[in-house]
Amino acid sequence: MENNFKNKHRDKYIKIGLNISLQRKLKNMTQVELSEAINISRTHISNIEAPNMVTPVSLEVIFDIADALDIQPEILFKMD
Repeated sequence: MENNFKNKHRDKYIKIGLNISLQRKLKNMTQVELSEAINISRTHISNIEAPNMVTPVSLEVIFDIADALDIQPEILFKMD
């Protein structure tokens, strides 16, 4: 069932990860700096941002990322 869930929302997870990567780079922040700011591993940030992986991410992590990047969380959910 989990695999079907990941496949069903695959493109959305990838887009969110790409949005995180873009916003992080616009703030001149490294993955290490972002991971330290929100207290998760750099590997987890890397997995979330990787366009070839589907890595579900909690709303709590999304909100923490948005706070660390000083942006509104909805920016990370833009699908266009």
